[in-house]
Amino acid sequence: MTTVGHIRNELLGLFRRNAKVNYSVASLQRALKLRDSADIKNMVTALNGLMKESFIHQNEQEQYSLGAPKAVIVGTFRGNDKGFGFVSVDDSTDPDVFIAPPNTKHAIDGDTVEINILHPAKPGDPRGADGEVTKVTGHKYTSLVGEFQPFSDKEARQTGFIGTVTSPEKKIHKYPIMVEDTGMHPQAGDMVMVEITHYPDNLHPASMTGMMSQNLGNKNDPGVDIMSIVMSNHIKSEFPPEVLAQAQNIPDHVLDSDRTGRRDITDQAVVTIDGDDSKDFDDAVTVWRLDNGNYHLGVHIADVSYYVRPGTPLDDEAYDRGTSTYLTDRVIPMLPFRLSNGICSLNPDVDRLAMSCDMEIDGQGHVVNHDIYPSIIRSHGRLTYNNVNKALDGDASALGDRQELLPMLQDMAQLHQILYKMRHERGAIDFEEHEAKIIVDDVGHPIDIVLRERGTSERMIESFMLAANETVAKHYYDAHLPFLYRVHEQPDKDSMKEFMDFLATFGIQIHNVKGKDVTPRMLQQVVTDVAGTPEEAMVNVKLLRSLQQARYSPDPLGHFGLAAKYYSHFTSPIRRYPDLVAHRMIREYAHSTSDDVKAKWKQVLPDIAVQTSTAERRSVDTERAVDDLKKAEYMEDKVGQEFDAVVSSVLSFGMFVELPNTVEGLVHISNMTDDYYQFVEQQMALVGAGSHRMYRIGQPVRVRLENVDVEQHNVDFVIVDPDQAPAANFDTSDIKKPQPRSNNSHGGKPSFGGRNHQGNGRGGNRHPRGGQKHGKQPFNQIHMKRK
Repeated sequence: MTTVGHIRNELLGLFRRNAKVNYSVASLQRALKLRDSADIKNMVTALNGLMKESFIHQNEQEQYSLGAPKAVIVGTFRGNDKGFGFVSVDDSTDPDVFIAPPNTKHAIDGDTVEINILHPAKPGDPRGADGEVTKVTGHKYTSLVGEFQPFSDKEARQTGFIGTVTSPEKKIHKYPIMVEDTGMHPQAGDMVMVEITHYPDNLHPASMTGMMSQNLGNKNDPGVDIMSIVMSNHIKSEFPPEVLAQAQNIPDHVLDSDRTGRRDITDQAVVTIDGDDSKDFDDAVTVWRLDNGNYHLGVHIADVSYYVRPGTPLDDEAYDRGTSTYLTDRVIPMLPFRLSNGICSLNPDVDRLAMSCDMEIDGQGHVVNHDIYPSIIRSHGRLTYNNVNKALDGDASALGDRQELLPMLQDMAQLHQILYKMRHERGAIDFEEHEAKIIVDDVGHPIDIVLRERGTSERMIESFMLAANETVAKHYYDAHLPFLYRVHEQPDKDSMKEFMDFLATFGIQIHNVKGKDVTPRMLQQVVTDVAGTPEEAMVNVKLLRSLQQARYSPDPLGHFGLAAKYYSHFTSPIRRYPDLVAHRMIREYAHSTSDDVKAKWKQVLPDIAVQTSTAERRSVDTERAVDDLKKAEYMEDKVGQEFDAVVSSVLSFGMFVELPNTVEGLVHISNMTDDYYQFVEQQMALVGAGSHRMYRIGQPVRVRLENVDVEQHNVDFVIVDPDQAPAANFDTSDIKKPQPRSNNSHGGKPSFGGRNHQGNGRGGNRHPRGGQKHGKQPFNQIHMKRK
């Protein structure tokens, strides 16, 4: 019998002489001429030892070869219509890895993949490395909604399938899903939900198979277009029977037993201020002046947690939904309407249970005293933003029979100015973005798009909610109790360096001590400095792209954009699960702060933070997709018309322009035929190689609507008069028409550079203006969302 040590040396010599050969166990047995079972057993022991010491490794075919196993690189595959793709690696600042068509291993857009680097990136080349997908480990699409087309009887017999479903999503539109016969037989043009059972492979590289689970109706039926998007994003639109049954059993009025342990403040002049069409009121406010000159601010929030108890069907459903979703013609609520519009809504002139946060605020906007407690309130008025704004502008009659509230509203406006000044002085970054409301008719067709105006009342309520959210977060941090925070972290250093380099091209400097983190105040000063200048739009967009995404966390990581050390979501429990959880913790901590209670919350909060952050992003994506659909539909009959627009984003494949009504569309670089345009990334500009005409963010342009694809949510424009474009105001000597170049050895890699590859630039009407990696939301769009 040969010893393990002797066999080990023989194996190592064999591998070193044949470094590129993969050996099976049988081939190694033959190479070493081992026949005895004991020798073969010792060979396996020696192989395991060599692998443990990283002299050799084993591949997926269980073959052995020389060298340590390659580090597994995992990322997200982003497919392109032309067959190639890119893989973005999480927590990596390197450019995305290019995957040529033969090397995708049939990955589809959004798949989680393992990759191998074939050709490392060349120094200074922004295009990144070339790689190959070695394994698809997870699929983004496990189900999808698409249009059904039936097979003929003959085709059904030949294929064993009843028809195909094609997704409207451009990234997977080319993969028809062959539908198995499960007893459902929709008609041609029906939109159906399909559960995917098989993905593209070597045998069927251009199709998938699936089983139908739901028929949403014909694509031309009213509302089916929106519900298709809702279902595609896995937003639950119907409540299970057990949830509705539990909601129905909750009384629609406050019982005497509900009043126990609550402070009765029904005598206070508490009011709700919301939009004209709001149906659920989860926050009410009151303000008065104190004898010492300070302000009393009371923020009273519907105590949803009293009715939605842990472990019940209502709570399980609310946890899954995470948030309400607001669409053009409907709301998909987190809670059944019996609660959200009924007992949990702070309707006027009826008693309601609340969680209250009273604050004493001095003339500098600092909270000098506060109290958080369960209460009973009675709204003294259902006021609207529009009417309060009119009253504050001098038209007291806008308040109708509530004109006695005007002095309090004026105090509120004064307090808002104090709070705003305080936030500004500490460095809160205040972006002002246009928000549009899409008006639809009875069948859901858009008939107008109007801008939402934000007056004093809207800003006032936002100031009060911010104050309460911050006060609650600081209270429980100071008490050393586990809590759920709304966090917006410090921007990463690479993003800030890139932003500062960008500012330098305009002669703008951030005065920062070397080695110190950038502060919100520094960035706020930049926003202030560029206000009203031609660079304002460019700088604001670039700054938004450089910031991180707001999310939920059990750790008090601060809110960078608000320049707040502690921040939570406390004020909207009807539509946000994190707020409901905050109320639940407040109630439990009022009774006990034992080690067992703290340990329980410390254990569950991380999962709640992840789930609610994910649910929020899903909801925002759905809302945006529906807006894009309806905006495209609104523009459909306007092809050929001309519009004034502003360049909203510039990318390698063209530029997006925005109309005054917030409709965005693409001017593709292939339609800019007056010159050969090149993308100058550092300047965020497209520059003509011959004329040196320039297009950059914030620049006004005149455009003509060229095409609308409602199904893909695409709106395409062309420039009407390119001669009106200004000449570049920076060095353009390096911008020349490219010389013809032969394809390189690995497939002619496209020069898209950087991250966020959009292929041909289409993925719906929306451009990657959030700029943050793959759909990241700017913090200010989602830290406060009042509907």
